Amino acid sequence: MDNHDTGDRPEGQQLPLRSDGQPTLKTIAFMTGLGVTTVSRALKDAPDIGADTKRRVQLVARQIGYRPNRAGVRLRTGKTNVISLVLDTDEQLMGFVSDIISGISGHLAATPYHLIVTPYSRRSDPMGPIRYVVETHSADGIIFSRTEPDDPRVRYLAERNFPFATHGRTAMNVVHAFHDFDNETFARLAVERLVALGRTRLALLAPPSGLTYHQHTQNGFRRGLLETGATEIPFTDTNIDQPIEVIRNAARGLAQRSPRPDGFICASAAAALALVAGVEEAGLVIGRDFDVVSKQSANILPLFRKEILVVNEDFRKAGADLARSLMALIGRADPASLQTLHVPKEVLGNR
Repeated sequence: MDNHDTGDRPEGQQLPLRSDGQPTLKTIAFMTGLGVTTVSRALKDAPDIGADTKRRVQLVARQIGYRPNRAGVRLRTGKTNVISLVLDTDEQLMGFVSDIISGISGHLAATPYHLIVTPYSRRSDPMGPIRYVVETHSADGIIFSRTEPDDPRVRYLAERNFPFATHGRTAMNVVHAFHDFDNETFARLAVERLVALGRTRLALLAPPSGLTYHQHTQNGFRRGLLETGATEIPFTDTNIDQPIEVIRNAARGLAQRSPRPDGFICASAAAALALVAGVEEAGLVIGRDFDVVSKQSANILPLFRKEILVVNEDFRKAGADLARSLMALIGRADPASLQTLHVPKEVLGNR
């Protein structure tokens, strides 16, 4: 039941604002005719506040640009109402950065929380930004990606009981919240599609070997080879994180060898662009001499070459799932119940 504790509003009363002109809870209370306590609880999505009241309060808050006083919130509750996305500044996955931020921010929009990006370079210690957030308590929870099989960040955060969710899994005995793409199924489906097109000599442009999804991708690739009888043409000295010129040159060199691949599987869209460019420089024609299956997060690869076959990975959904899981963790949910896996169903394309 809503508590409207409104009292009488004198006519002509001036709109209550902070000294810097910014709206406060009292501003929303004045504009909605509700009490400050009701407004506060509506913004926190309290279960005893009706849905109509919540919608009205949140609408007014958005319209007047209300932002909670973070310092005051922290003093009263010990919380920052901040989520930190620890982001690799060298990330080259096409669409990853903007889409995952959009997914996280979209989910947080209906909550008191907001997102900050904590950048780091993979050339530096990845533990640095994690320790900073925890030691300064500059956020109530952390999201990070590029997980490793035995990830020290996961162990550190779990030992300190600090809420976190990962984009990707680990191979550790630590139960934690995650969202992941089923890269094993992706690679297996890719092999099956290429073999169905008559391709028998396949090369995999995989993620870096230190990351968990490298092994998942390799497992699916090898399972596909075993089930179809196709042959692997090793492409092991190159990975999707390398500069595009390195990938391009390596692909050109591989295409000039004998035996050469007639099918390629690529774990990222940006790397696929470089791979196709390199193979074409060797004089081969896509769709005639070779085919490619690649992951993508935006519908860009078929615009580059309509013959490229794709498997879609939704980073925006990943961001939303991670934000949802992290908010539940902050609310003391069991991390074992906050693990989502996106399993691809098919390879798309006209070949």
